[in-house]
Amino acid sequence: MHLSGAHGSQEPDERERIATAAEVLGLLADRTRLTLLRRLCDGEADVTTLTETAQATRTSVSQHLARLRLAGLVTTRKDGRRVVYALRHGHLERLVHEALNVADHQIRGLAPHD
Repeated sequence: MHLSGAHGSQEPDERERIATAAEVLGLLADRTRLTLLRRLCDGEADVTTLTETAQATRTSVSQHLARLRLAGLVTTRKDGRRVVYALRHGHLERLVHEALNVADHQIRGLAPHD
C-alpha cells in the first residue's frame, strides 16, 4: 500500500489516480473494514468500541485498523492508555455512505435514479 504517500504537490496522472482509487476501494471491499469505517463516520472510537461494533476479535480489528492507518485512511490519537481512531477526511465518509446507498438500491431493486 502506498496511499499515504499520495499527498504530493503535483497533480497525479490519470493512471496513478485510478490505481490509488482501486486501492482505496479494495480496502473498503472487506466487510470488517467497511463496518469499522462506517462506525467511524459517527465519530472517534477506541478499539474496544470498534471490536463490539464489528463483532470480531480484538486481534482481527486491530489488524484491520493497522491496514487502514498505514493506508492513511484513519488517524490515531492517545487518550490516556487508549488509542482513539478517526477518519482522516470527509471524502472517505462520503465514499462509505455512497457505497451503502448503492447497496440499499441493490437490495431494494431500485434504479440508481430512484
